[in-house]
Amino acid sequence: MTPALLLPAALAALAALLLPLLIHLARRSEQRPTDFAALRWLRQKLKPRHRVRFDEWPLLVARLLLLALLAVWLAKPVLFGSAGEAPWVAVMPGIDAAQARAAIDDDKARLHWLAPGFPALDQPSPATAALPFASLLRQLDSELPAAVKLSVLVPEQLQGADAERPQLSRTVEWKVLAGAMPAPKPFAAGAQALTVRYAQDREDGLRYLRAAASAWRPSTTAAFAAAPTTQALPADTQHLVWLAPGPLPVAVADLIRRGGTALLSADTEYKFPASTTVYWRDEVGAPLVEGAALGRGRVLRFTRTFAPATIPQLLQPDFPRNLRNLFASPAPVPARVAARDYAPITGGMSYAQPPRDLRPWLALLIAALLLTERWLATRRVRGVSP
Repeated sequence: MTPALLLPAALAALAALLLPLLIHLARRSEQRPTDFAALRWLRQKLKPRHRVRFDEWPLLVARLLLLALLAVWLAKPVLFGSAGEAPWVAVMPGIDAAQARAAIDDDKARLHWLAPGFPALDQPSPATAALPFASLLRQLDSELPAAVKLSVLVPEQLQGADAERPQLSRTVEWKVLAGAMPAPKPFAAGAQALTVRYAQDREDGLRYLRAAASAWRPSTTAAFAAAPTTQALPADTQHLVWLAPGPLPVAVADLIRRGGTALLSADTEYKFPASTTVYWRDEVGAPLVEGAALGRGRVLRFTRTFAPATIPQLLQPDFPRNLRNLFASPAPVPARVAARDYAPITGGMSYAQPPRDLRPWLALLIAALLLTERWLATRRVRGVSP
């Protein structure tokens, strides 16, 4: 362990040590000699020289130490190489804690969950939903000293793997134990319930949307809900078709930012981003629907009036499938892998370990010394306070 100062120029504050010295020297001038008449006739003698001395030296020492510690605190003292070199064991959630302890034969090993914050194994197992364990492995590898041995206990099946094996700066002991991380819910490719809001002169277009929604879920009557634009949107609306001219209401824009998808009429007034994506083209490649991301959701719009005269695709058999694709969420990337095939490889970059900041401990020492100085300065048995 090596102590160091990150801001050594702050030690110039040590010049303040002259202040308590001058105060204690000046205090001696408060004791002034008084001439008595009976002594005026005595033969004058040379006055002996007096040595410089300080009264109340415990108080002086306390003040000097207090100023010196303040100067050191301003210099930002740190300690390099203070991290322990005991072996580190990271346990993947999905493994029983007792099983993990039984697999480690080193009593000095530090056992932690491979989860954000790296909680101790004594704490309950963290949730395993969407756990970025590959990123956590890289973070742990960068924070541990190079001499620390790292072991990782993983279940047989991992969920949430990256596209490639983690590359670390050290060789990791990769132990596969019985168990598996919970599998994600099956992906539903179809769109959810479709909500439609329309102006009075656009009611004719509802038949095409209703027919498409019925093709999605023939046995479900709640897959389609249409109403005039004057009716408020349901709180659980996720997929909306807005067939009305004029400015887009604030409630619809908020729905999109929260994660919903809205398909707007061509004459709906809304300021689209400069770059848009074409989501649906006709037979000759001309765009029918374009859109862009907005917040956590998407905003789409027809490039033509929603009617068979301008969009003949409304009458084609594949219109329900094309409309469903506009609202369908993208399929999740496969992220389940066998643990034995995901062992980390070496060759990653190593990082210098951050030093330990000593200022919090120094602040406690300064506070204790300040209380001591105040007690020495205000106690009753002392003389005139300097």
